[in-house]
Amino acid sequence: MGQLLALCRVDRLLPDAGSVGVTAIDKRPVDEPLRVRPLGLYGDVQANRTHHGGATKALYAYADEDAQVWADALARDIPPGLFGENLRTAGLDVSGAEIGERWRIGDELVVEVTFPRMPCATFQRRMGERQWVRRFTEAGMPGAYLRVVHSGTIAAGDPIEVVSRPGHGVTVASWFTAADAQQAATLDAAERAGTVRLAPELRETVAKLN
Repeated sequence: MGQLLALCRVDRLLPDAGSVGVTAIDKRPVDEPLRVRPLGLYGDVQANRTHHGGATKALYAYADEDAQVWADALARDIPPGLFGENLRTAGLDVSGAEIGERWRIGDELVVEVTFPRMPCATFQRRMGERQWVRRFTEAGMPGAYLRVVHSGTIAAGDPIEVVSRPGHGVTVASWFTAADAQQAATLDAAERAGTVRLAPELRETVAKLN
């Protein structure tokens, strides 16, 4: 059983050198319970809707265990929200979750793992670390985007339970680090069998590799 250590939403939009001109990556923990609906956390926003947000990226989860690895490697704190995550978890292997795996958070919310977070130039600027995108990619701890299956209200401290796992073996981390024809075929077969419903973005990549 995992736990939701922190629930984070945007604190303020920050100026950014990217094409949009601002970024909503500045997530900060909130103390009160918040409602989660199909497009995400109440009061949260995404500045670049092309690459963030929407039904298949309603929430972004990152494991505190992985954050501590980065804290040691970078010799700096990695507080909840620094990576732009909405959910900082404990006791849950987020990057090791299978695509299509479902979690219950609190009493009501049910979410489904859709695919890994892909690091971008905005994330690089946020961190201010040399070659950050490359380093983050090579580490293979991307965290997971989540789709909302059943809306609900959640708060820091809520339990997180894995309620179902498709069993195909393709994890967020394995797809992030080594997406290939074999994994694509596995996901395609799982979807055809009805054990997983791939996000459109992922299905497009699977079709190209398969």
